[in-house]
Amino acid sequence: MHYDVIVIGGGLSGLTAASLLAKRGVRVAVVDKGHNPGGSCGIFKRNGVTYDQGAAMLFGFGEKGFNAHRFVFNCLEEPIDVIRHDLLYCVNYKGHRIKFWPDVDKFAEELALVFPGERDNIKRFYHDLAILHRHVIVERPNYTTPDETDPKQGLKAMLRHPISYARFLGYLNKSAKTLLEKYFSDPEIFKFFDKLTSTYCYTTVEESPAILAAIMFVENHVGGSYYPAGSTLFLPGKLEKVIEENDGEMLYGKEVVKILFDGDKPVGVELQSGEELAADNLIYSGTVWNLYGKLIAKEHSKPERVVWAAKQVPTYPSVVLYTLVDKRVIPEDTAAIEMLIGNPDRLDESEVTVYILSIDDHTLCPEDSHVVIAIGPTFETWIADDAAGYAQQKRKEQARLTAVLEKRFPGFAEGVRYAEVATPRTLERYLMKNGGAVAGPKQMLGQHLFHRLHTKSEWDNLYCCGESTVMGTGTPTVTTSGLSAANAVLKKLGLEPFVHQEGRANQVRLVAKPFGAESLYAGCPEDQKAVMLKASRCQFCENPSCAMNKEMDIPGIMRRVTVGNFSGAKKIATRLLSGEEGEKIAFATCEAHCILNRQNDTPVEIQQVIDYIMKE
Repeated sequence: MHYDVIVIGGGLSGLTAASLLAKRGVRVAVVDKGHNPGGSCGIFKRNGVTYDQGAAMLFGFGEKGFNAHRFVFNCLEEPIDVIRHDLLYCVNYKGHRIKFWPDVDKFAEELALVFPGERDNIKRFYHDLAILHRHVIVERPNYTTPDETDPKQGLKAMLRHPISYARFLGYLNKSAKTLLEKYFSDPEIFKFFDKLTSTYCYTTVEESPAILAAIMFVENHVGGSYYPAGSTLFLPGKLEKVIEENDGEMLYGKEVVKILFDGDKPVGVELQSGEELAADNLIYSGTVWNLYGKLIAKEHSKPERVVWAAKQVPTYPSVVLYTLVDKRVIPEDTAAIEMLIGNPDRLDESEVTVYILSIDDHTLCPEDSHVVIAIGPTFETWIADDAAGYAQQKRKEQARLTAVLEKRFPGFAEGVRYAEVATPRTLERYLMKNGGAVAGPKQMLGQHLFHRLHTKSEWDNLYCCGESTVMGTGTPTVTTSGLSAANAVLKKLGLEPFVHQEGRANQVRLVAKPFGAESLYAGCPEDQKAVMLKASRCQFCENPSCAMNKEMDIPGIMRRVTVGNFSGAKKIATRLLSGEEGEKIAFATCEAHCILNRQNDTPVEIQQVIDYIMKE
């Protein structure tokens, strides 16, 4: 099979690139080892409860600021419903609950209560950065990575506010600590900002580039914090929808093991199965280590480039605790995202970010409960070849994280109804995150911005996006990297790139919170809403019993229908009904094997869903 573009990896950056290319009519295929789109941005279900598997603190949907998600959905003309949190998050620091208000001035007042001796400096610091942010980010929206920025456009922006731009560029190779030292003297406030940079980009203020810190300290306030209504399933699911509606292909369960070359030119990929796919252009959205340490044979790359990639310092390995707890153990004033700082003096395993998105989205779990997800660093050596020892480590880690949560939420341990742990090995297995480093290489001085993978590689038809590239970690940044990769390919093909245009119709719709099941699919025709609700009951099992040991992607059909991707769902169902995948399928038989049928005698109504999408 030959494509215009093959995208290696179906995370947010790869999906963004593929969806924009497909929108322009480019023949594109996304190849991913997993069975669902989104990489670390997505969900899994247990007993009818929805858990966000990774990225769930989402920025970039606001009307102002670095709103990459809003820009992409507007370009794609694809509506998406989102919930805006009242607080960005809440930081529990040395006995204080510091509320991060969207209003920068209000937050500065909040922070001044914790550091009263620095009150005036805090206000001056955020005032100055707010002006810088407005001049550099807000007034001239730009959705291009620095390595792909047109010098002429960059010059125009600089001439508009030369002092702000000169100041901003002056931070390029300085640390965030250097920036903070211009305002503060209390060593305790430096420890606090250490925790902020650690949360944003997994670095200390000494490691963090000032040019990035100057923006991130303000940007999240200006843009706001969001959550896709109905779960993060909808963010990658909508991108997948655009790809498949525009004749793109999603090739799941197919791991790329090699980039194929003809002489010195990349010409396609080899899959683990031995199958080969050809393309004129490739976009890689994985880690820098997998690219140079696995996919590109040494004879095709310079030795110093391989050494450079191997030396990229990773972010710390992470562990995730997924729980369902009694609603009573979570106080009414709890924020949807809370950061627990156990040790203000250094990074240790007691530093945990807690997501309780069911506070704002009631579709995730029963009304008498909350989904609580905790993620933080782990410095354990995780056993690879001892199943019993590994299981014991997981139990130990579950107990440790539960104890951390107990300090913030007394009674938490007794209120746990279900718990599951993902270790660094889990993250590497499912997400191809080397060593469980959830954010790829650190965005730290010496390997920041231009010292990372660029959009354009050393080959003129191999492009890169994702957290290993110039923009680094975070959903708006990886989205921007995907956008830049798509635009680079479009320019090469002589097609119109996606750039900021005034008056483009807004596709991001804010919904009221708490968001409930009765609000799902509001505005859809009743028959369509009914079938989407039926499909949404699917547990999206990794090894679906409804498939009866056959090659049937029934969870994939249900997942697509859940987000309104009827086109993609129909393509799969058509192949199954035509016998392309083997014998023709009687979907009513599959219902008897549905896991929900075994649990409560109410299976997903697979046949009715299939009948509807085939008629549509």
